[in-house]
Amino acid sequence: MNEQNLLRQQLLQLLNGRNAHMTFDDAVVDFPMDMINSRPPNVPYTFWHLVEHLRIAQWDILDFINNPDYVATDWPAGYWPEPNSLASPEEWDNSLSQFRIDQGALAEMVQNQDIDLLAELDHAPGYSLMREIIVVADHNAYHVGELAILRQVMAAWPQ
Repeated sequence: MNEQNLLRQQLLQLLNGRNAHMTFDDAVVDFPMDMINSRPPNVPYTFWHLVEHLRIAQWDILDFINNPDYVATDWPAGYWPEPNSLASPEEWDNSLSQFRIDQGALAEMVQNQDIDLLAELDHAPGYSLMREIIVVADHNAYHVGELAILRQVMAAWPQ
């Protein structure tokens, strides 16, 4: 196995939440719909806000990779839903679905043998696909772990 293929395999495991941390799907499995707009103690956002933040941040990195005309979103407001916004079960499901679609798109890029993982992005000197995958995987791992812990705090895991 050449080095790029080994690197691809390891990046996919990192991106998908294997080995060192829980997967996104494991963190949201059987989430109680009556709790998606709940705020855990001492936390200024709801469970849906957290899932939507994951979705927005991951999409933003995907856009950065693909879009030569990328414009950065305002930080931090642009990466979170409005503080008082509430989600319907359909919006929750849409956030989950879009997160998975975008994660799949990132995984497809990693698997694409025509892409040099270490090459600079044409429109972003100093940035590579490998760097961006590590950034998104790191961010996702942090917040997926947070989601799992907050579920535990709120007794929101299935019995």
